[in-house]
Amino acid sequence: MNHPDTQPPIENRQQLIEYLASGCKPKSEWKLGTEHEKFGFTTDDLRPLPYEGPRGIRAMLQGLAGQFGWKPVLEQGNPIALLDDKGASITLEPGGQFELSGALLDNVHQTCTEVYTHLKQVKTIAEPLGIAFLGMGFQPKWQREDTQWMPKGRYRIMREYMGKRGKLGVDMMARTCTVQTNLDFGSEADMVRKFQVALALQPVATALFANSPFVDGKPCGYVSYRSHVWEDTDPDRTGMLPFVFDASMGFERYVDYMLDVPMYFVYRDGVYIDASGQSFRDFLKGALPALPGEKPAIKDWEDHLTTAFPEVRLKRYMEMRGADGGPWRKLCALPAFWAGLLYDDAVLAAAWDLVRDWSMAERLQLRADAPRLGLKAKIRDRDLQSIAVEVLEMASTGLTGRNRLSSSGENETGFLEPLFATAFSGLTPAEEKLELYHGRWNGSVDPVFAEAAY
Repeated sequence: MNHPDTQPPIENRQQLIEYLASGCKPKSEWKLGTEHEKFGFTTDDLRPLPYEGPRGIRAMLQGLAGQFGWKPVLEQGNPIALLDDKGASITLEPGGQFELSGALLDNVHQTCTEVYTHLKQVKTIAEPLGIAFLGMGFQPKWQREDTQWMPKGRYRIMREYMGKRGKLGVDMMARTCTVQTNLDFGSEADMVRKFQVALALQPVATALFANSPFVDGKPCGYVSYRSHVWEDTDPDRTGMLPFVFDASMGFERYVDYMLDVPMYFVYRDGVYIDASGQSFRDFLKGALPALPGEKPAIKDWEDHLTTAFPEVRLKRYMEMRGADGGPWRKLCALPAFWAGLLYDDAVLAAAWDLVRDWSMAERLQLRADAPRLGLKAKIRDRDLQSIAVEVLEMASTGLTGRNRLSSSGENETGFLEPLFATAFSGLTPAEEKLELYHGRWNGSVDPVFAEAAY
């Protein structure tokens, strides 16, 4: 079997640390990357999209490639992703959720243009096929059994392993959608501080973006069921990572965490080899049962880093993972929120002052409460609503300081407006939908497929 990309084998743990450290960039080179997922459905019966067929995922991918010049990525002859020449990609989550992984961009104005262009392209292909896409955090109507799995080898391995480590992991794979922002760091110390602030404040994002109150067509008792799902997925690779707040936190400490996360697979010659439950530490020694005698390449380490799912994830950049999918204005709001908080030194310091003395027990409780209670969750007799307003004001200050202007001379603070509206009202998007469900929708979730479609 060929080593991936003919890379030399990794010889020691230090190379793994150096790989993460190589993500450090001067502030002048910091970028934003935004990813968002959405549920496809057929408009006549509201059912999830199959992969095959005239109204399926393959048809969507082929249409986008044919009409807009995206380049297909094949696995076993099946298109499973698309690439463009600007660094963006369209990928598939296990249940067919359509994901745009945006290019690395300088500012949120560019991000919003990218999102709008993508949704317009998707709509151009989807409408003639009788397909539409829904922006929510959890599939509101259909059950796990109604969702067809995509033909990607890694997902088969993950699905089989998920059932051994939690009750909701398969739902996470097949029935959730998120919006995510990726950000840079300047040094190890900068990475640590951003990681700490982002982890502590991830429940604020969860509440502001909470948009998954329905399961199997009925209210489920959560405003972000998507966020709750992660609490019962796989404790080895999810959660709030208490060690991030220790004095020992750094690239080396995160590497040790990842070395303790059980593997899923190794990719060789176009095939995913099942290594589920095996140890990357053994892989470093050439003692991986799935590939005896072979040592990993950097590509194997990159793949392994994608198999942990904490609330904030470290690669050569940082991923903010706490938000439900939602309407396109909220897709632009997430990078604005996190860039405003984390890309201004004074604002980052102020945000750290806000959260620095919260105990780990308090952080974990807030993480558990936010998916249930939204902005009504509390920490130290402060509700999350008042904290959200304070944090949004910090983010607005940070964006004003960044001074990234649009062609019409506006800075990025306008992208926070839908979040301020949510924070001031105290009602999450989920609670607004619940009011409709109990009112105008007459106890049905079907109207959401029209009213929350892109």
